[in-house]
Amino acid sequence: MPYLSKIALNPRRRAAVSLLSSPHRLHAAVLAGLAVQPVTERVLWRLDNNTPHRTDLLVLTHSRPSWAHLVDNAGWPGADDGAPLIADYTPLLERITRGREFGFRLTANPVRSLTQPSRPSQQQAARLKAGAENGTRTRGSRVAHRTAAQQLKWLLDRSERHGFTVPDATATPPAPGLQTEDHSLSAGPAATIVSRDILRFRKHPDGPRVTLSTATFEGRLRVTDPDTLRTTLLAGIGPAKGYGQGLLTLAPLRPREADHG
Repeated sequence: MPYLSKIALNPRRRAAVSLLSSPHRLHAAVLAGLAVQPVTERVLWRLDNNTPHRTDLLVLTHSRPSWAHLVDNAGWPGADDGAPLIADYTPLLERITRGREFGFRLTANPVRSLTQPSRPSQQQAARLKAGAENGTRTRGSRVAHRTAAQQLKWLLDRSERHGFTVPDATATPPAPGLQTEDHSLSAGPAATIVSRDILRFRKHPDGPRVTLSTATFEGRLRVTDPDTLRTTLLAGIGPAKGYGQGLLTLAPLRPREADHG
């Protein structure tokens, strides 16, 4: 039975600062919330920064977790709204039907695969060199999409294979007397990038630096394949899932969103 959790982290506490500065450390702290070790199940997580003084950690697990260690060390133990929320994810999965629309949020690492990247990372360069010396064919290297337009296209191009489409947004009709010759009310896809970031960290103090270009998408989606979308919700979208990428979450549309997009 899958569970979706939300844990409030206090960015003014030293332990929280340490976790928030390193996706590698935060991933380890997330896995520590599961009783069965070593963890073999798929775990997805995401950071939502909704206010300057609070960061919400969302985690999707297949077994029921415990977040006491995170609350005690990096949250607000005993405070109002300090307790973690753990919800059964099954009711949401059961509400997914073909043609239904939801609001969505996704933080992902949009990349493409290139056999010869123009600016390979340290790890990519070493792998390419080893392949050339050994005469073996190396797999493509992941190269980040840098612009917002590329990142949005990355999501739209992959939506169908993940069980949904992003419909066109509907523009608000102009006031009487302000109509133009263009009678179309389409305002492009009903999705936007609300934040972009570049994460840089090391797994180990003396290890190579990891760099991730991330984008957070929000918008409206329409279900085209319920079973595939359920799989997507549980498995995530794109690479770097262990570093807080790929968790797609859904929410019911408000009446205005459902009517006007």
